[in-house]
Amino acid sequence: MRVVIASARSHLADAQAWDRFVACDPRGHLLQTWAWGDLKGAFGWHPVRLAVERDGSLIAGAQVLYRRVGPFGMGYIPKGPLLVEQDPQAVAVLWRALHERSRKMGCILLKVEPEWHDEELQSHQWLAAQGLRPSAECIQPRRTIMVGLQGSEEELLARMKPKWRYNIRLSERKGVEVREGRVADIGVFYELLRITGQRDAFGVHNLEYYRRALELFAPTGRATLLLAYHEGQPLAALIVYAFNEMAWYMYGASANERRELMPNHQLQWRAMQWAKAQGCRQYDLWGITDTDSPDEVLGGVQRFKEGFGGQVVRYVGAYDYVYSRPLYWLMSKIRAQRGV
Repeated sequence: MRVVIASARSHLADAQAWDRFVACDPRGHLLQTWAWGDLKGAFGWHPVRLAVERDGSLIAGAQVLYRRVGPFGMGYIPKGPLLVEQDPQAVAVLWRALHERSRKMGCILLKVEPEWHDEELQSHQWLAAQGLRPSAECIQPRRTIMVGLQGSEEELLARMKPKWRYNIRLSERKGVEVREGRVADIGVFYELLRITGQRDAFGVHNLEYYRRALELFAPTGRATLLLAYHEGQPLAALIVYAFNEMAWYMYGASANERRELMPNHQLQWRAMQWAKAQGCRQYDLWGITDTDSPDEVLGGVQRFKEGFGGQVVRYVGAYDYVYSRPLYWLMSKIRAQRGV
């Protein structure tokens, strides 16, 4: 049993080999794919991909993202680690390699956010057994709404709230047209996103981030940009991703005008149709608040997502492995002050 680090000198030298490994885990996530590491690597993170090999097969691993936060370093495993088999020896080998690399990178902590459900007590126990402790600082949404894509399109529509079915059809009747965009259309998406961020008071990445995301994922059929137009005017847009029989709606935007035409309802429906055509079983609406009393804006977003007939899923959240408790405390203070 040995640890393999993806590099030009290993058999994990290309994205296809790594992604095949990720997909061997039933919960292998988009955020563990090679392209996601490349995306984050272009914007301040340093991706490192490690895997445990036994008898020629990869059975455990993780893509770790490293970065500096002020004078400190941190490691982050988004939606991982990857466990093809529940082999205690492989897990021990993996964690030794992760800790060795993280210490070399000068990390104060290693943050882990698995794609494991909160109600699975054994998941919490497993994380605690690795020396990790729960953290209040999550990077990914802890709760989301998951829409099942099994069945016919008529069955999918039937599981939605009646008003949502009506709004989808109203949007079609009123002449809203949804088109699949190209990388060249990312400027249209970004202008809508900028407007949405101002309206709903949330931050956005720069234009090049979304352009690079589409360049990395769209050529392999793992992402598409959908834009809703009415009489030539762009009203709304979203980017949807697909991998390992799962789809994710991560980025959405809309104009302030003509909202009565319900472009967002039709956009979500077209995204679900696209995901179903890619062989996806579920469509993740990517995040709702982890509170029963969200504010007016976030409450409206949650009600919108709930209308598509999905189920609320809550994950185990973030767990941290701390390498220096005093510096961890200080780093938490700096992150809180800077909003990092």
